[in-house]
Amino acid sequence: TNLRISVRQGALHMTYGEILFRTATSFVVLLVLTRLLGKKQVGHLTFFNYVTGITFGSTTAEIIVNKHITLLQGISSLVLWSLLAFILASMGLRSVKAREILDGQPTILIKQGEILEKALAKQHLNIDDLSMLLRNKDVFSPEEVEFAILEPDGQLSVLIKEELLPATKKDIKAPITLIHRIPTELIIDGKIVEKNLEKIDVSVVWLNQQLKKANIHSLDQVFYAELQLDGTLYVDKYEDSVP
Repeated sequence: TNLRISVRQGALHMTYGEILFRTATSFVVLLVLTRLLGKKQVGHLTFFNYVTGITFGSTTAEIIVNKHITLLQGISSLVLWSLLAFILASMGLRSVKAREILDGQPTILIKQGEILEKALAKQHLNIDDLSMLLRNKDVFSPEEVEFAILEPDGQLSVLIKEELLPATKKDIKAPITLIHRIPTELIIDGKIVEKNLEKIDVSVVWLNQQLKKANIHSLDQVFYAELQLDGTLYVDKYEDSVP
């Protein structure tokens, strides 16, 4: 409560110009630091990554509204925290032991349909927590599970028993179509994505021909268009036909 009061008092003594300048500067610094730390940090792959994200947010908020913290002090704090996080991440890349200490290890909670109570208790989880995690994976009984592993980020990875798995094309010896590309965006908000056309070697002429086949005569009619795996064009128009 005292912190909130002090923050509000600090903010009251700053002009709008100062607040806007602090906000813009903090935004740029935060953007640069998160890009430097990489996608692992942004994706909150570990608990430490999650805490780092919260710390960045709270520190940035203090920089913006608390006059008792200078802009240089706040940015220095963010840079130092980022540097420490980068050093720890580098240690994790070079040492397996460091990774185990910093990120933790996956924990097996279910093995061959049997719940491992000691492992569950060690992770401070109860049976209701486990049931919820299983349901999030569309599994409604531990009996269906060969292995359930709690990952360092708190997510549950589940391997279903082999006899309960759906048959694949390989199992039934069905013909397989090789995939040479992923679905690719070609039009967004009525504008052609030129770089994607170049990547997949598709011409604007071909794209216009496909649009005409779909009775579309102007890019202004297209909200989104995507080239599918089978080479067909998916088109979503601005005017929805479904009410």
